[in-house]
Amino acid sequence: MSAEPAARTPATRVASVLLALEALVLVILTGWQIVEIVAGELTSVTTSIALVVLTLIAAVGVGAFAFAVWAGASWGRSGGIVTQVLIVAIAIGSVQGGAGHWGIALALAAPAVVTFVALIGSARGAGRPVSED
Repeated sequence: MSAEPAARTPATRVASVLLALEALVLVILTGWQIVEIVAGELTSVTTSIALVVLTLIAAVGVGAFAFAVWAGASWGRSGGIVTQVLIVAIAIGSVQGGAGHWGIALALAAPAVVTFVALIGSARGAGRPVSED
Protein backbone atom coordinates (compact mmCIF):
# COMPACT_ATOMS: atom_id res chain seq x y z
CA MET A 1 0.00 0.00 0.00
CA SER A 2 2.15 2.85 -1.23
CA ALA A 3 0.81 6.34 -1.63
CA GLU A 4 1.60 8.28 -4.74
CA PRO A 5 4.02 11.14 -4.11
CA ALA A 6 2.50 14.60 -4.21
CA ALA A 7 3.43 16.95 -7.01
CA ARG A 8 6.04 19.53 -6.08
CA THR A 9 4.43 22.64 -7.51
CA PRO A 10 6.32 25.86 -8.22
CA ALA A 11 4.60 27.39 -5.17
CA THR A 12 5.93 24.53 -3.03
CA ARG A 13 9.44 25.07 -4.33
CA VAL A 14 9.26 28.82 -3.73
CA ALA A 15 7.76 28.40 -0.25
CA SER A 16 10.38 25.89 0.85
CA VAL A 17 13.25 28.00 -0.49
CA LEU A 18 11.91 31.15 1.20
CA LEU A 19 11.49 29.29 4.49
CA ALA A 20 15.04 27.95 4.16
CA LEU A 21 16.30 31.50 3.58
CA GLU A 22 14.45 32.66 6.69
CA ALA A 23 16.13 29.86 8.65
CA LEU A 24 19.51 30.92 7.27
CA VAL A 25 18.89 34.53 8.32
CA LEU A 26 18.04 33.30 11.82
CA VAL A 27 21.30 31.31 11.94
CA ILE A 28 23.23 34.43 10.85
CA LEU A 29 21.38 36.45 13.51
CA THR A 30 22.36 33.84 16.11
CA GLY A 31 26.00 34.18 15.07
CA TRP A 32 25.79 37.95 15.33
CA GLN A 33 24.27 37.68 18.81
CA ILE A 34 27.12 35.39 19.89
CA VAL A 35 29.66 37.90 18.59
CA GLU A 36 27.93 40.61 20.63
CA ILE A 37 28.10 38.43 23.75
CA VAL A 38 31.81 37.84 23.21
CA ALA A 39 32.37 41.57 22.62
CA GLY A 40 31.04 42.04 26.14
CA GLU A 41 28.97 45.22 25.85
CA LEU A 42 25.83 43.75 27.41
CA THR A 43 23.52 44.76 30.21
CA SER A 44 22.56 41.15 30.98
CA VAL A 45 24.56 38.12 29.89
CA THR A 46 21.79 35.76 31.02
CA THR A 47 19.18 37.51 28.88
CA SER A 48 21.54 37.58 25.91
CA ILE A 49 22.25 33.85 26.17
CA ALA A 50 18.52 33.13 26.44
CA LEU A 51 17.94 35.19 23.28
CA VAL A 52 20.65 33.22 21.45
CA VAL A 53 19.06 29.93 22.48
CA LEU A 54 15.57 31.06 21.43
CA THR A 55 16.84 32.38 18.10
CA LEU A 56 18.62 29.10 17.42
CA ILE A 57 15.47 27.14 18.30
CA ALA A 58 13.52 29.35 15.88
CA ALA A 59 16.13 28.72 13.16
CA VAL A 60 15.86 24.96 13.61
CA GLY A 61 12.05 25.16 13.61
CA VAL A 62 11.83 27.24 10.45
CA GLY A 63 14.41 24.98 8.80
CA ALA A 64 12.26 21.97 9.71
CA PHE A 65 9.24 23.72 8.20
CA ALA A 66 11.21 24.32 4.98
CA PHE A 67 12.18 20.65 4.78
CA ALA A 68 8.62 19.53 5.52
CA VAL A 69 7.15 21.82 2.86
CA TRP A 70 9.65 20.43 0.34
CA ALA A 71 8.66 16.89 1.36
CA GLY A 72 4.95 17.71 1.07
CA ALA A 73 4.07 17.45 4.76
CA SER A 74 1.10 19.59 5.75
CA TRP A 75 2.53 20.39 9.19
CA GLY A 76 5.36 22.27 7.49
CA ARG A 77 2.93 24.52 5.65
CA SER A 78 0.93 25.10 8.83
CA GLY A 79 4.02 25.98 10.83
CA GLY A 80 5.30 28.17 8.02
CA ILE A 81 2.03 30.08 7.85
CA VAL A 82 2.05 30.67 11.62
CA THR A 83 5.66 31.86 11.35
CA GLN A 84 4.74 34.38 8.65
CA VAL A 85 1.83 35.71 10.71
CA LEU A 86 4.18 36.19 13.68
CA ILE A 87 6.72 37.99 11.48
CA VAL A 88 4.01 40.38 10.23
CA ALA A 89 2.99 41.00 13.86
CA ILE A 90 6.59 41.88 14.68
CA ALA A 91 6.69 44.18 11.63
CA ILE A 92 3.55 45.98 12.81
CA GLY A 93 5.06 46.34 16.27
CA SER A 94 8.24 47.82 14.80
CA VAL A 95 6.36 50.91 13.56
CA GLN A 96 4.60 51.58 16.83
CA GLY A 97 5.96 53.81 19.52
CA GLY A 98 8.43 56.66 19.35
CA ALA A 99 11.21 54.64 17.73
CA GLY A 100 9.03 53.18 14.97
CA HIS A 101 10.69 52.69 11.60
CA TRP A 102 8.75 51.95 8.42
CA GLY A 103 11.82 50.61 6.60
CA ILE A 104 12.31 47.85 9.16
CA ALA A 105 8.60 47.03 9.03
CA LEU A 106 8.69 46.76 5.24
CA ALA A 107 11.88 44.66 5.30
CA LEU A 108 10.18 42.22 7.68
CA ALA A 109 6.65 42.21 6.26
CA ALA A 110 7.31 42.05 2.49
CA PRO A 111 9.16 38.68 2.49
CA ALA A 112 6.68 37.31 5.05
CA VAL A 113 3.72 38.19 2.82
CA VAL A 114 5.39 36.65 -0.24
CA THR A 115 6.20 33.48 1.72
CA PHE A 116 2.64 33.38 3.11
CA VAL A 117 1.19 33.56 -0.42
CA ALA A 118 3.58 30.84 -1.61
CA LEU A 119 2.58 28.62 1.31
CA ILE A 120 -1.11 29.09 0.52
CA GLY A 121 -0.37 28.24 -3.11
CA SER A 122 1.56 25.19 -1.97
CA ALA A 123 -1.39 24.06 0.14
CA ARG A 124 -3.73 24.45 -2.82
CA GLY A 125 -1.48 22.20 -4.91
CA ALA A 126 -1.03 19.58 -2.19
CA GLY A 127 -2.35 16.12 -2.82
CA ARG A 128 -2.11 16.23 -6.59
CA PRO A 129 -0.48 13.05 -7.84
CA VAL A 130 2.70 13.22 -9.85
CA SER A 131 2.01 12.70 -13.55
CA GLU A 132 3.79 9.83 -15.29
CA ASP A 133 4.86 11.87 -18.35
